[in-house]
Amino acid sequence: MSEIKNTVTDHIVIGKEVFVPLIAEDVLQLRIKKLGKQISEDYVGKVPIFIGILNGAFLFLADLIKNITIDCEIDFFKLSSYGDDKISSGNVTLLKELNCDVNGRDIIIVEDIVDSGLSMKFIKELIAPHKPASMKVVSLLVKPDSLRYKVKIDYIGFDIPSEFVIGYGLDYAQKYRNLRLIYVLSE
Repeated sequence: MSEIKNTVTDHIVIGKEVFVPLIAEDVLQLRIKKLGKQISEDYVGKVPIFIGILNGAFLFLADLIKNITIDCEIDFFKLSSYGDDKISSGNVTLLKELNCDVNGRDIIIVEDIVDSGLSMKFIKELIAPHKPASMKVVSLLVKPDSLRYKVKIDYIGFDIPSEFVIGYGLDYAQKYRNLRLIYVLSE
């Protein structure tokens, strides 16, 4: 079992890999606050359903919702596309369906990271036949240089380089989601 070793320089070591801070906690929270304000303004008079993509988006969705000032609902999809690897398998599997009816509703898909765009394409194709009134996407992180599928991200927290990241909901073999900031694998 790999243990996290914190060092004085604020990097962490997992096995033989070194991760360095990419986005600090205060920077994350400030950006999430701004996203919440913008979404609240854009949806005045509406009651959107925020659909979080498990497991990665749970922290982001929790903090985002704290900054939403309009009435809203929450539901979740659970997908798998990475397994325990650092790169997508290229296949998306639906592990948990929605419990709500999205027909005629305003939908906001909440994702932790959009990498290739495959998962987002899959989700949009899953929801579209139910004829929502609108469907928008908010993603904390987007890797523009890694996008292989044309997907529109309406609200973006941060554009990041095409490198492996962990923390704040993002995992490595299902661990390290509990880190309070986002770390990137050092070269």
